[in-house]
Amino acid sequence: MLNPVHLRTLAVVVRTGSFANAARQIGYTGSAVSQQVAALEQSLQLELFERDAHSIRPTPTATFLAERAHDILAALGALEDDVRGLNSGTLGQLRVGGFATANELLVPRSLAGYLRTHPRMDISVDDGEPEDLIMKLSDAALDIAVVYEFHLVPQRWPARVTVTHLLDEDLHLLVPRSHPLLHANAVDIEDLSDETWVSTKEGTAADTCLARLCAAAGFDPLIAMRGAHCDSVRGLVHAGLGIALVPAMSVLPTDHVVPLTTPNRTALRRVVALHHAGQQNSRASDAVSSLKRVANKLAEELPGVSTAARPPRPLTAVEDLASLMAVAS
Repeated sequence: MLNPVHLRTLAVVVRTGSFANAARQIGYTGSAVSQQVAALEQSLQLELFERDAHSIRPTPTATFLAERAHDILAALGALEDDVRGLNSGTLGQLRVGGFATANELLVPRSLAGYLRTHPRMDISVDDGEPEDLIMKLSDAALDIAVVYEFHLVPQRWPARVTVTHLLDEDLHLLVPRSHPLLHANAVDIEDLSDETWVSTKEGTAADTCLARLCAAAGFDPLIAMRGAHCDSVRGLVHAGLGIALVPAMSVLPTDHVVPLTTPNRTALRRVVALHHAGQQNSRASDAVSSLKRVANKLAEELPGVSTAARPPRPLTAVEDLASLMAVAS
């Protein structure tokens, strides 16, 4: 019989590319990871990795087992949760992960509604960027991941997960109090080529979206400052150090914001919920339904937020190249 601990270790090794990286992530020693993989190879009578002095390469068998292990581990995790629930009287555990803005506005209200119909559920909330949350979902450490993608930075979601659209956000231009654009009714991206910008960390999806949106308008943004998250970006803008492009849910009522007019609809962030399609209980699907109800309320409350998924439209040559590069990477 296959050892689920060995299967989980195998999946992490295949994903991280080495025994050492897998050991750091799951808290084992490199020797322990190597021993677990060797034990799995012995039980299967199959070679899982091609080894040389400095690297390992997964065999097709290892890749196949790692992909199948995600479903097995998710099902086993759900079973373990149910058993713990029966012992404790909570009837199960729901583990939700979301990015910072979602965990501020979307996830708490949805879980409050969920608990009204599931009062004995044990709920935990994790915080992280989409890449981290997707890894945890794949490793069966989360039941639901609330993540995002920008229209100009398309993401490829993992196989065998259900993707539920929650809402779309316009991107808004954030300007300091003294900026001449403060009282403008609308601004086109082409008018901002001479501005100084505040962005997120280099290489993040938001930073890449800004670069591609400006490239489609014919210029490279001059980025003077970078913030780790929306709060720091807002602080830098309000201090007069530049302007920024932020999603609608990140705009506070006290912010000085000029809506950015984008007739071609490229300035858009999409928020979705991911959960394993093979889950045999209704915990995740009920929680996703609660997320959708709160998303509908946010669309009524916040300018620039909509639950109607906007259909794709033909991209410009620059945008098309950027999207192809993003998918290829």
